[in-house]
This record gives sequence, C-alpha cells and structure tokens, in this order.
Amino acid sequence: MTSIQDHPGTYDHGGGVRSLRVPIPDNPLGFTLVYVVDTDRGPVLIDTGWDDPTSWDALTAGLTACGTSVAELHGVVITHHHPDHHGLSGTVREASGAWVAMHAADASIVRRTRETRPERWYTYMADKLAAAGAPEEHLAPLRTPPTRRRTLPGLAPALPDREITPGELLDLPGRRLRAIWTPGHTPGHVCLHLEEEHPGGLPGHGRLFSGDHVLPEITPHIGLYEDPDDATVTDPLGDYLDSLERVGRLAPAEILPAHQHPFTDAPSRVRELLTHHEARLTDLLALLSSPLTAWQLAERMEWNRPWAQIPYGSRNIAVSEAEAHLRRLVKLGRAEAVAGSGPVTYVAV
Repeated sequence: MTSIQDHPGTYDHGGGVRSLRVPIPDNPLGFTLVYVVDTDRGPVLIDTGWDDPTSWDALTAGLTACGTSVAELHGVVITHHHPDHHGLSGTVREASGAWVAMHAADASIVRRTRETRPERWYTYMADKLAAAGAPEEHLAPLRTPPTRRRTLPGLAPALPDREITPGELLDLPGRRLRAIWTPGHTPGHVCLHLEEEHPGGLPGHGRLFSGDHVLPEITPHIGLYEDPDDATVTDPLGDYLDSLERVGRLAPAEILPAHQHPFTDAPSRVRELLTHHEARLTDLLALLSSPLTAWQLAERMEWNRPWAQIPYGSRNIAVSEAEAHLRRLVKLGRAEAVAGSGPVTYVAV
C-alpha cells in the first residue's frame, strides 16, 4: 500500500483500487475510507463520506491526487445508509452525473427518513425511549417544540437511483464486484467482493470491501432501524452473526474496511467477533438475574467509557444496542419479558 503523489491519506492498494481518508467531523473514528475502483467507464466510488465542507474538500483533493476528479466518476456504490458513508452521495451525483446504488432495505430507510416530518421522528424516538425505561430528564429534550430543537443530521439523504441485488455482480465494466448482503449493522448493509486475483499475490479469495460489517479493531454497533408504522419484531444481532459467518466462509485474501486500516485473515477476525458477542450475551444474562428495562441494562453494560461520561446521543445508540441483545436472548429462549411490566423489564430464564 503506497501513498499517491505524497498526498496524505490517499493510498494505492494495487489492481486499480485506491482509498481516500475523508474526515468525520467531531467523531473519534476520525475518517471514512472511501475507495476508488477503476472501471472501463471511469472510476466508481465505494461510499462517499460525511456531508461536510471539510469532508468534500478532502474527497475532491484525494481524487485529484489519484489522477481523476469528481466530474469523471461513473458511479457510487453505498455499503449502507449511515451519513459517514452516504452523506456526500447527492453532492457527488450533482457534480458528476454518477449513479448511486444501495440495497433496497437501506434505500427504504432513506426514503422514510426523507418523507417523515422531523416532529414525527422526535415523538417516535421519545415514545421508544420511554418504553425502554428512559428517565424523564432524558426524554425532555425530545418533547420540546420543534423550533427550539436543532435539526438532526442526515434528515435529507440522497435517494439512490440503482438497487444493489445481493449475490449478483454489479454493472462495472471490466471488473467483477459481487454484492454480499450482510444485515446487522443496518438492515441493508452490503459487503462487496472483488472476485479478482489479489495484486500482491496474497492467498485467499479476492478482496472484500467490508463497510462497517467487519473492522480490524472495532466491534460494529448493532441497533434497531424500524418503521414507526411496522410492528415487526426484528433480530438484528442474529442477522449480524449469520452474516459474519458467511464472510468467514468466503475467506477473502484481504479486507478493505471503511474505517481504520486494511487487514488479512478474515476468518480469525470473524471468530473474534462471534466470541465477543457470545461473551456479551452471557454477561447480560448475569445482569438479568433481576428484572431490568433496556435502559437499566444499557446503564450496566460495559462500554468504552463509564455511563456517566456517555453523551446524550450516544446513550440512545447504547439503548438501541441493549435492545438488540435483549431480542437475541429472547429469541434464543434465554430471557423473557416480565408479564405486566411497564416500562417492559426482562429477566433471564
């Protein structure tokens, strides 16, 4: 992996694949790795980065360092709808005419986000958190009049104009890039398998653009993405674990993730992640020796900092992850909701 034209954060991975570090403002992850894949019709991006002027400047400067430009882009393939991946897609399309492709499940979330009034989202979020046992002081900011609230980021993401079909090769002339559906981090998350010999001769089956599904040192967030008008009970953690095993069996020569750095030995990393989640489920069962709400469980779970130091928005994410783990335990028959409890509490069985 070599730097291109001494431009920091721009790397040539060989075989017509390069990466750009696009910063994420005020986020400990630091940056999104946006990949540039050469095709016979021009470069295609895998993800675009956060919608911010600094991020846009980094993207355009990185493309220039790669010997191309936004105007020359042929398409954009989105691994999932999160704003650090999909945020700049609309701006890229306006500047280039490139198509934007996404899995239908995440495209549905984008469509719903665009069509739902912010006030409806705040009410829905407040009701969900109240049902999870959140205290009133946490709910109060969500119940204030809309004119007194800051607008949430990512409320108008770009609608994709192409659908990624799992299992099929993408329409990239001169390349073999196959979509692998890997739900869990989001319902429509996809990894992208470059079915070509590794340019460095590493053993294994091609290279895998893994988005946020498999990262070298971070365990991806597993939360809930639900339609306020749909009462279906999902199991995103179960989906994620199944998806992990599929990636492990694929055994790519190299993983090209959206954060941190590329790495090898995907089966080993998959085993680490599966072991982590099994250990976490076991730890949660011990906490559920007495009935707890999802909020109370989140307060007691192990995070990267004490609960008192977790920011407001991150607490919402933590509660969502606690609920995802609870659903998995209930589906496995290892925990159950306490009848008549409200907010609902759960206990190990």
